[in-house]
Amino acid sequence: MTDFAATRAMFHIPDGLVYLDGNSLGPLPRHAAERVARTVTDEWGEMLIGGWNGADWMAMPGRIGDRIGRLIGAEAGHVTVGDTLSIKVYQALASALAMRPDRRVILSDTGNFPSDLYIAEGLIAALDRGYELRVVDPERVADAITEEVAVTMLTEVDYRTGRKHDMAALTAMAHEHGALTLWDLAHSAGALPVNLSGCGADFAVGCTYKYLNGGPGSPGFIYVAPAHVDETQPALSGWLGHEKPFDFALNYRPGIGIDRMRVGTPPVLALAALDAALDIWDDVDMDDLRAASLTLTARFMDGVEAACPALTVVTPRDDARGSQVSFRFSEGYAAMQASIAQRVVGDFRAPDIMRYGVTPLYIGTDEIDRAVETLARIVEDRLWDAPEHNRRGAVT
Repeated sequence: MTDFAATRAMFHIPDGLVYLDGNSLGPLPRHAAERVARTVTDEWGEMLIGGWNGADWMAMPGRIGDRIGRLIGAEAGHVTVGDTLSIKVYQALASALAMRPDRRVILSDTGNFPSDLYIAEGLIAALDRGYELRVVDPERVADAITEEVAVTMLTEVDYRTGRKHDMAALTAMAHEHGALTLWDLAHSAGALPVNLSGCGADFAVGCTYKYLNGGPGSPGFIYVAPAHVDETQPALSGWLGHEKPFDFALNYRPGIGIDRMRVGTPPVLALAALDAALDIWDDVDMDDLRAASLTLTARFMDGVEAACPALTVVTPRDDARGSQVSFRFSEGYAAMQASIAQRVVGDFRAPDIMRYGVTPLYIGTDEIDRAVETLARIVEDRLWDAPEHNRRGAVT
């Protein structure tokens, strides 16, 4: 059994704070600062450029990719880390379209993270070949998969509501119609068990600063299935995706396997922080994590429904949810600012969603109960109706 008391001790959580925003930015692993400092002083400081060989910096994207791969059910050697999630979406989507040259529809849904849709729109404009981004309600995705579809581009867990798609069923359906699949795991990796290999997923991408706790702006990752990795032609043919980058050939030749999906120079300091964060997962069983998550999120929903009838639970009550709980409230932004002022931290998503991430690695029943009590007090005493809670910040 996973010892969640032990994992909690591995994080720095400020005294008196209930941190329920790990689905946006995970907290600091206690040993990450030391690890980054060591990378700065012992490696960069003492080795200088020799660190690329002496500290094996160049291999970090693949080595750390495999550590993430274990958490998302990927085959060894099929995940690499680097660049941003947006870049990885672009790479994966462009590769999938190239593999289905006779089809012109990218299918997504209104629960997808808007950035993915923006990337698709930009790619469509750049290709200028008559592609269409078809966006339907989440409940209509299955019916919308037709022989026109080249690729389904879906976020497994809705960033607003926490609703979870059935990856296995939708992947199978896409394949039955000859389409490929691209799964965004931004709200899945580190939140719940994922089985890319078992589901037969074609491509997957994700970020590392949410449930994986890699730090602000930590790099994205990309997965390409074994059946496709040697035929995938990267749309972003970067230097480090070249077969032999240090031959300095004037023409691009794709690297071997997943290495071809590398683009820019590895962000070594960010990767060092992420590598340290992933140490926490070495003794975590994903099924234990999922069971604890479902128990805690159910407790949160039950508590708020009983104590705060003005809030509407929008997260599914069955197991078809991620590791977050979201509530609809007309004064959601101000109420969230009031919650943060009471040191119960979540976030707000327009137009009216109060969103709380529930991460068993450092959240237990005491934190859930305090969050319920705090929300009840905010609503009952109208604490949200204060001027300071109604001023909008740049980040919500």
